[in-house]
Amino acid sequence: MAKAKPKPETPFTGRWRIVSMSAWDEEYIDEEEEGFFEFDDKGNGKFHFGYVHGRMDCRPTTKDGGPAVEWTWDGNDEMDPAQGRGWAVVKGDELHGMIFFHGGDDSEFVATRATDKKPTKRK
Repeated sequence: MAKAKPKPETPFTGRWRIVSMSAWDEEYIDEEEEGFFEFDDKGNGKFHFGYVHGRMDCRPTTKDGGPAVEWTWDGNDEMDPAQGRGWAVVKGDELHGMIFFHGGDDSEFVATRATDKKPTKRK
């Protein structure tokens, strides 16, 4: 059996705190907990904002000559099944991208590296 090629280093790995979205305000983004995107080094990820959460199947790519990540996702929006796609690039210290809901909304987003502190639920 052939050995799999080692995956290249990625600037996306880790947790990113969502600081803005074009379709929703900060109050909604942080409704249940601080909004975030999180990418692991195995091509998986997850996100949560508002009442939306999902698991991502990620693929490295390039956009405008630099590293990018694209994904499809499956999850829930207010407990209803939801799915879609998205992409992101790193610009300076920020993650910039788009998330799309299949047959529904889409939003640009900006996120910054999360601290080691675990997010807490808002009251």
